[in-house]
Amino acid sequence: MAPCRCSKISTADSLVLGAVQIMIGIFHVFMWYFLLILYMGQIKGVFGTYEPITYKTGCSLWGVIFIVAGVSMIRAARHPTQGVITFALIMNIFCIIVAVIASILTTIELSSFNSVSYRNYGQAKLGREVSRILLISYPLEFSIALAYSIFGCVGLSRHRNEDTLTAVTEEAESSF
Repeated sequence: MAPCRCSKISTADSLVLGAVQIMIGIFHVFMWYFLLILYMGQIKGVFGTYEPITYKTGCSLWGVIFIVAGVSMIRAARHPTQGVITFALIMNIFCIIVAVIASILTTIELSSFNSVSYRNYGQAKLGREVSRILLISYPLEFSIALAYSIFGCVGLSRHRNEDTLTAVTEEAESSF
């Protein structure tokens, strides 16, 4: 069986994936700010205000985690030490968990719609459209974080094996 040649992610790919993760995170933070302004401006109506579960939990604010993971990926690509690679891997695993939870919460929000007062209907409808857009970006974030996590594990094990091989070689050379 031939060895896999795709067992390590290139530096350029890591930089691009990190940049895309940062852009997704910034987009999510801006959408959180937009939703904050949108829902704070609601008028108390007959049926109350519309406050979805994603707004209450701050789902789109979790984009900060995507930004930190993207920065750690870029740092790991430029300075690949074991600690930095491990941190980038942990952050990307955390991004996978966050993306799955946010997707579930957004799906729950979009599947249930309680009636709101006529004055707040436009704000609720616009907020649901923002949630639909964010729902599209969660699988993208999930796939980026999963790809890096898989290749990061392989790269980390290779890095560890190379360190072990170097230590054994140096030990063998010093004994002669």
